[in-house]
Amino acid sequence: MTRIKRAYIARRRRTKMHLFAASFRGAHSRLTRTITQQKIRALVSSHRDREKKKINFRRLWITRINAVIRERGVLYSYSKLLHDLYKSQLLLNRKILSQIAISNRNCLYMISNEIKKKKRSRL
Repeated sequence: MTRIKRAYIARRRRTKMHLFAASFRGAHSRLTRTITQQKIRALVSSHRDREKKKINFRRLWITRINAVIRERGVLYSYSKLLHDLYKSQLLLNRKILSQIAISNRNCLYMISNEIKKKKRSRL
């Protein structure tokens, strides 16, 4: 059986890995084995942190909405607001509500007051 020379293919594969790890420090950008380990670790971290970013933004939006709602009075909370929003079939997501809360608080107060009026009229 003839010997298979794979220098070109292997070098091309290693060059790709070296380009990926070019910004890493020390042996993490020079040695092939450590580059492969760090590449796996970097990709795992990036995948995990993309999910974490979504969670953190949702948490931020909820905090902003809750802070503005509770500013007026402690009688109304974030959870009650969202419950009443869904009951009255107003489909505003948390991102939009937090932008309204930051830019135009009066608008958010008007929305919450309208929801309260509808709720009282149903009872």
